[in-house]
Amino acid sequence: MNQSEGKVVELDVREDLKNKLEPFQKIMEAVKSLKPGDTFILHAPFKPTPLFAVLKAKGFTHESEQIEKKHWKVTFFKRGDQA
Repeated sequence: MNQSEGKVVELDVREDLKNKLEPFQKIMEAVKSLKPGDTFILHAPFKPTPLFAVLKAKGFTHESEQIEKKHWKVTFFKRGDQA
């Protein structure tokens, strides 16, 4: 693995949500150690729009794609221009 590309953390919360578990804390835990250049990939059963603003405030940009009816893959990139 090329170190200059940063690390990638992947989290699938579809099972949690199916079991009525709130994954927000798990997501925040996953992103808190990420540094500029790192990537966080989230798999969810719907487009997690409220999360976009929360992570944008933490310096992330994102791309989202719908894989299946109940499977969204959102890739968050930690930007390096944060103070």
